[in-house]
Amino acid sequence: MQLSIDPDNGIPIYEQLIRQIKYAVAEGILMPGQVIPSVRDMAKQLTVNPNTVQRAYFQLQSEEILQSLRGRGVAVCEGAKKQCVVDRQQILAERLSAVLDEAIRGGLDEDRLRTMFEKALKNAIRSGEKQS
Repeated sequence: MQLSIDPDNGIPIYEQLIRQIKYAVAEGILMPGQVIPSVRDMAKQLTVNPNTVQRAYFQLQSEEILQSLRGRGVAVCEGAKKQCVVDRQQILAERLSAVLDEAIRGGLDEDRLRTMFEKALKNAIRSGEKQS
């Protein structure tokens, strides 16, 4: 599992970590029962403060995405994938809404937005097909 943190993107680091773990679970990269790196190891891997990783792990545990396994570490919960898929869709919907709000405030009309969206969608589909 390769995660990356961008301290300059405006999203708190712990939230970036939460999102990336949820995305990995939703995509099946992280499977139920799979143990993830310890707080210390994850902090070292991402070069962030261990308290930041602990905060992310704690939130994921409270959402029943991760669970603590006594003596073994932290693992993905059974049933977490379904919740992560829903969460990922919600995050993407929020991001799309924010972009649309910005575009409308910037003076773009509905037809221009639709044209831009359709072009971007086609490009994304082509790009995704090339990666497969």
